[in-house]
Amino acid sequence: MVIVKPTESDRKPDGGEVVQGTEPFESVSSETMSRRERYALTIKEWVVAPMRIVWADWRARVGGFIILVYVLMGTVGVHVVDPPMVGEGPRLQQPFQSMAYPLGTDINGNDLFAQIVHATPPMLEMIAAGALFTTALATAVGTLSGYKGGTVDRLSMTFTDILLTIPGLPLVIVLALVLNPRQPWVVGIILTVNAWAGLARSIRSQVLTLREREFIEASRLMGIPTWKILLKDVTPGIMPYILVNFVNSARTVIFASVGLYFLGVLPDTFLNWGVMMNYAYELGGGVYTSSTVHWLFVPLITIVILSFGLILFSQGTDRIFNPRVRARHVSGPDAGDGDEERSDVTTQIRS
Repeated sequence: MVIVKPTESDRKPDGGEVVQGTEPFESVSSETMSRRERYALTIKEWVVAPMRIVWADWRARVGGFIILVYVLMGTVGVHVVDPPMVGEGPRLQQPFQSMAYPLGTDINGNDLFAQIVHATPPMLEMIAAGALFTTALATAVGTLSGYKGGTVDRLSMTFTDILLTIPGLPLVIVLALVLNPRQPWVVGIILTVNAWAGLARSIRSQVLTLREREFIEASRLMGIPTWKILLKDVTPGIMPYILVNFVNSARTVIFASVGLYFLGVLPDTFLNWGVMMNYAYELGGGVYTSSTVHWLFVPLITIVILSFGLILFSQGTDRIFNPRVRARHVSGPDAGDGDEERSDVTTQIRS
């Protein structure tokens, strides 16, 4: 390496000098950072800046609070609230009439609040398993197919097209009857077993618009491995789209599981909000009787609030993956709070 005397254009804004080499892309800064400084910068970029971005949007704050309540209910709440027991309270106690049974009781005297709390952990496990399975598989297949093209693209898209032709609900019902799943995470994967195919096609179309961009072409010319290009260049450009579809997958798991448990298709091996609605409909006549309507509406409102929180959180966190907004929040706590910084895929590509 040859050290060249820096000119005015070679000087850094902080007064440091640039060391130039004989090979392209070989110029490096003469200023070095300590390990502690690198760790501090990494934490600020990947933890502090995203938290500032999330806090700057009311939708992310409200959605995050709702999700946090459900997470605490599924982790801490099960240790604080006693499991529901038959005959522990009066039959069909109405909501908000007793602090012992704030949401009322069912026809057997079971506390509805306790049922909601103890049905939350398996529901969260189903949501996490189904959403992660769908999003991870669709992202892997879609990005690799769209970036590589050729034989890889043809084979992967042929397979996804075959899955798209299979009706989802009959397939889920058949798998549920054959496998008789007893674990919540297995149920979550079964519910989304072919839901990833359509998302993989959508992600492929997004990658096709990205792979010919100048910065990706430069990475290829520099000899960067394909997996690094996909991970560091392609995936960040479509992360807002992936995040929105992750939330959609989570909502799909919620609605599908509740619906199938309500219909009695899935085995009743653990508490579920759909099972509560099924009992309220079949045993209590919750649709026809005013004295039991709360038994049906308590789990229904619980589902609606969780879905609403997921939607708000996904809408409010799309700016996290905008590198320009992240850089401004790293530089200062008040930077980049305006609505004009609302990100989309085009903004991220240009930045």
